[in-house]
Amino acid sequence: MIRISQLKINIEEIDTKDYEREMAAVRKALFWRLKIAPEELLSCSILRRSLDARKKEDIHYSYIVEAALVKEEKVLKNKRIKGIEPAVKKESRPFFMGTEKLLERPVIAGFGPAGMFCALELARQGYRPMVIERGEEIEKRVSSVERFWQKGELNPSSNVAFGEGGAGTFSDGKLNTMVKDKLGRGRYVLETFAKFGAPREICYMNKPHIGTDRLRLVVRGIREEILRLGGEIRFSTQLTDIREEAGKLAAIELNHQEWLPCQMLVLAIGHSARDTFSMLEKRKVPMAAKAFAIGVRIEHEQELISRMQYGEAARRLPAADYKLTHQAGNGRGVYSFCMCPGGFVVNASSEPGYLAVNGMSNYKRDERNANAALIVTVTPEDYGGAGPLAGIAFQRKWEEQAFLAGQGNIPVQTFRDFEKNRPSTEIGRIQPNLKGGFRLSNVRECLPKYVAAAIIDGVYAFDNKIRGFADGDAILSGVETRTSSPVRILRKEGLESLISGIYPCGEGAGYAGGIMSAAMDGIKVFEEITKKYTCTNL
Repeated sequence: MIRISQLKINIEEIDTKDYEREMAAVRKALFWRLKIAPEELLSCSILRRSLDARKKEDIHYSYIVEAALVKEEKVLKNKRIKGIEPAVKKESRPFFMGTEKLLERPVIAGFGPAGMFCALELARQGYRPMVIERGEEIEKRVSSVERFWQKGELNPSSNVAFGEGGAGTFSDGKLNTMVKDKLGRGRYVLETFAKFGAPREICYMNKPHIGTDRLRLVVRGIREEILRLGGEIRFSTQLTDIREEAGKLAAIELNHQEWLPCQMLVLAIGHSARDTFSMLEKRKVPMAAKAFAIGVRIEHEQELISRMQYGEAARRLPAADYKLTHQAGNGRGVYSFCMCPGGFVVNASSEPGYLAVNGMSNYKRDERNANAALIVTVTPEDYGGAGPLAGIAFQRKWEEQAFLAGQGNIPVQTFRDFEKNRPSTEIGRIQPNLKGGFRLSNVRECLPKYVAAAIIDGVYAFDNKIRGFADGDAILSGVETRTSSPVRILRKEGLESLISGIYPCGEGAGYAGGIMSAAMDGIKVFEEITKKYTCTNL
């Protein structure tokens, strides 16, 4: 096998939604690059596809490909062929089988990406895990969320934050990560998603995404596989207490009603499980406050973003995204986060009396507006309190302000009025594209002053990169507070808590930031469990 890099293909030759046409274009480009006849190519596969838009007059797709040839040595020795090398041998993921016997089935609390992949891997190895999820299965959860958006009836146990699939199920379904991945856990996650119905292209896109509409189908498929393999999933079932004996987990309480003997518990509870964090603090599970970020969602017309990024080629390309960073004059870093091309801003509240927003896109990303979080990092020094849950109190303070400003609806403001620190009374050219009701107000009052100042500074800096970003009609919605967990549940070597048998896992535990890294952390925890415990087919 050989690896071919920087295989350049004109955008006119590629239909990214037609795999067979795309592969035909890749093979044609290989024949030309390698100077071989079609019959000399035994097989090829795409490792990576990215869109190179650095030069507006020469926008093209760039591929990294692996290929098997009839005469590989001859091609590798040809010095005139650039960008080729022997394919790198992939390291295999480790496989373990511990010796300590499990007396009860392993329990996973939370069925977001971390809990889902941990449970799936345990089920595949015969551990027959039990998953408890405070929210509903995806079909019922979608109904609960839609009812909240349309009528304002919040289900505190099943909403944008809680339920099958986790918070990422009502987002863009982004699958990119910065995690170093020598063992290929990330690739394995992508292949698993594709197996259960995600588009095949996610396995090689530079910035893969599924979209919230397709992700729901994938989540359901993984659930059915866990059940088929002997696992159990209990929805509308919340972890409400734990009991430990001599430093070891002994039992867990479900829904304040049922005690269950439990030797091994994976805490994949998500970043919004504030009542669960309070319970864990009460039970002296070691935790610490950690940094996260807070800000707003900003909306522009998608046509503007795509035209600024791609020029005239925008009409032939998928909706453009962006990633922007800036060091503000007050010393705070401001950056875009979770950018949703062609998407919605959604009411992502999970507690009565508090309001938070998030972004969401469907697979086609064909809505009229682009939106992204503009956020500023905050640290425990900013929280104004002590203890591991100080960040949660900080979040609640600003979410309560947002709830009051919007009178229960999403508070919305034009950038022009945000800059002048006055409530908006009318909307300009850009119309909000929201899921949930909204109310014109002063979003700036829902943020710390230093965050608002950094956002204004950042918007003008970003306008130098994307002309029109500082449009006074741009829509700001608040507040974005659920960027990551404000808490870290401490774990030692072997990924266990200091209370033996408890495995903090994923984004809520403070060890991930998004669908991919959470799923990968779930796999890492599975591997540590198999190092310690033998499978007894409980």
